[in-house]
Amino acid sequence: MSKDLIKFYKYQGTGNDFIIINNLDEFLSAENIIKLCDRKYGIGADGIIFMNRTDKADFNMMYYNADGSESFCGNGSRCAVRHAEFLGWVADDCKFTSNDGEHTAEINEDYVMLKMHDVDFIVVEEMGYILNTGSPHYIAYTEDLEQLDLIKAAHEIRYSERFKEVGINVNYLESKNGILHIRTYERGVEDETLSCGTGATAAAIAHYLEQDSTQKRYNQKLKTKGGNLNISFEKKKNCFENIVLSGPADLVFQGNISLNN
Repeated sequence: MSKDLIKFYKYQGTGNDFIIINNLDEFLSAENIIKLCDRKYGIGADGIIFMNRTDKADFNMMYYNADGSESFCGNGSRCAVRHAEFLGWVADDCKFTSNDGEHTAEINEDYVMLKMHDVDFIVVEEMGYILNTGSPHYIAYTEDLEQLDLIKAAHEIRYSERFKEVGINVNYLESKNGILHIRTYERGVEDETLSCGTGATAAAIAHYLEQDSTQKRYNQKLKTKGGNLNISFEKKKNCFENIVLSGPADLVFQGNISLNN
């Protein structure tokens, strides 16, 4: 199909929504990505995923935020895995390459379980935690998450002298009855999203440290504005390993769109 008329698929993973496009000879420009992700003039999405077959794995996926900037995306990767299953590229499990290297995933009827990269570098500060789970995240706690003016609070961090040039995702947490409630402001979207997979992963690790947990195997349920996610991992010395992000990923609709409109 020509670049002026593109076949697309719309997916969501706990409200984090993505446009997926298969087998383009070359990726679209930042201008076209911005246009397609626009919620009033385009399809509307938090980001866009380009997928291709590759002899290095079952498939390759590359993720771009709604502003055209490149990143890794946990929920986007889970949606890409579900899409690969939809296309018949994979079945119960798979291996794929992405912006930050190689990943594996398992698939069942309800969930996609994505293996994340190990995390061994965490900055602990007086006000929060900084760590990279494929994308950089700032983690802080609040006592009234629902009433928090997230945009205002996140802007003070995201656009501070320290982070404004490269950018950072900002997450606020509140723990209730063993469930970690989370709200995320995402760089590249420059707004609150209903869910963020790498943010949920970062939050679970930070919460482990906040509790001074000594568990070797850890499992954390998280409630985002868009649904529920689960993070499990193993703590080995100063490294978090075998990190798995689990949650639903669903096809919403598909169609064709012209870039010339």
